[in-house]
Amino acid sequence: MSHKKVTGDTSSRAELDAFRELQQLAYQAAGDVAVTLEPGVTEREAARRIREHLEARGVQDWFHTPFAWFGDRTAFRNFRIPLQFFPTGRRLEEGMPFILDCAPVRDGYVADIGYSGYLGENPLHDRLMDDLRAHRGLIVEKVREGHTLQDVYRAVDALIREQGYDNRHRVYPGRVIAHQVGRVESRLPRAIVAGFGIRSLQTLFGDLLVERMHHRSPLWADGDISAHPATPGLWAVEPHIGFRDMGVKFEEILVVTPDDAYWLDEDLPHVRRWGTRSPVGVGTSEETATA
Repeated sequence: MSHKKVTGDTSSRAELDAFRELQQLAYQAAGDVAVTLEPGVTEREAARRIREHLEARGVQDWFHTPFAWFGDRTAFRNFRIPLQFFPTGRRLEEGMPFILDCAPVRDGYVADIGYSGYLGENPLHDRLMDDLRAHRGLIVEKVREGHTLQDVYRAVDALIREQGYDNRHRVYPGRVIAHQVGRVESRLPRAIVAGFGIRSLQTLFGDLLVERMHHRSPLWADGDISAHPATPGLWAVEPHIGFRDMGVKFEEILVVTPDDAYWLDEDLPHVRRWGTRSPVGVGTSEETATA
């Protein structure tokens, strides 16, 4: 197994373009499937549509197979074990929020995206999505300034509380808000185990061993294991906020170099959405509760 790290320098520009193209393809798949969703469709059916859409367009493997969460499951309420993350028979209803999440692998390149939406009308969801905009700016600013991942996580947490919401990425295994991605090269056969591609799992475990030798981690959480600045490379970042029984998030690649940090792509659905709307200030729980 080998995992080729991409650092965002000039020599890897073509590779960054390949990661960007796959990320665009993954978001396109989520968007195309989102417009096909109708009352009564299940999470499993939505996830299946995403998988078929991407495999028809050259995806050969998965970091993880597609997820879909409907209703209160978008906020991970009462999630206690990893099996609860997998798609279920929950059926979509009018006005219900949803999150579509997929992590395809094509020619060794990896993308991991999260797409938030709703069926019909949902003004509260719009408000949460507007407030999520501030997190994208905060994260890249803090990483660029050289803060530790632990401190950036805590800054995101503080902003979530200031907005009157609660942190839902803390429910993910390891409480992670992000993880490193790179080009996967492996001689193992392509196979899926518990929703994850074994080639990608091999890469992740290899990265864990290597990074721990340098007192770092490829997983970004709020514990002491993340008390170091972001390692140069690519990070799939997914701030996930919740209010009552609703959660929203985005997930996209952040490029970190030895002296800079930037989002890989400024032409993504949530970024385009924010570009068409007036900037909003930090919300309060009272304002949100009456939205």
